[in-house]
Amino acid sequence: MQIATLLSPERVACHQDSSSKKRSLELLSHLLSATLPGYSEGELFDSLIGRERLGSTGLGHGVALPHGRLSGLSEPIAAFISLEQGVDYDAVDNQPVDLLFALLVPEESTEEHLRILASLAAMFSDPRLCQALRECRNGQQCLDRIEHWDSERQLSA
Repeated sequence: MQIATLLSPERVACHQDSSSKKRSLELLSHLLSATLPGYSEGELFDSLIGRERLGSTGLGHGVALPHGRLSGLSEPIAAFISLEQGVDYDAVDNQPVDLLFALLVPEESTEEHLRILASLAAMFSDPRLCQALRECRNGQQCLDRIEHWDSERQLSA
């Protein structure tokens, strides 16, 4: 799966201001709701925060992968933000998080959900990509970096 296909320019934002984990999830919910007309920001936030209550999705090295399931969703969808300053996210390494990739999948998509999360974990374990995403000045640059990473991965597979 190409990770970039889960995103759109409307769901990518760079150097956002956020003071907390909750506010970061609200920003992601706002981006996702812009292209999901059948769902409110509140419903999307509830899905993401519900998963966080089970355990933090902060991977470490400044990265978090909040995710959730939505009834009635037809295909996986994602949003990405980079933050101006990292926030306390209860990450496994106790470091602030400044790169957040939110994933929502259809309620019944267990296998696909796990495959996408594995791809995201591989993507965000690449320190060069993470640094490049932190240096991007706008959402389109972030999307281009992710598309480039997808292309390189396809070539090496």
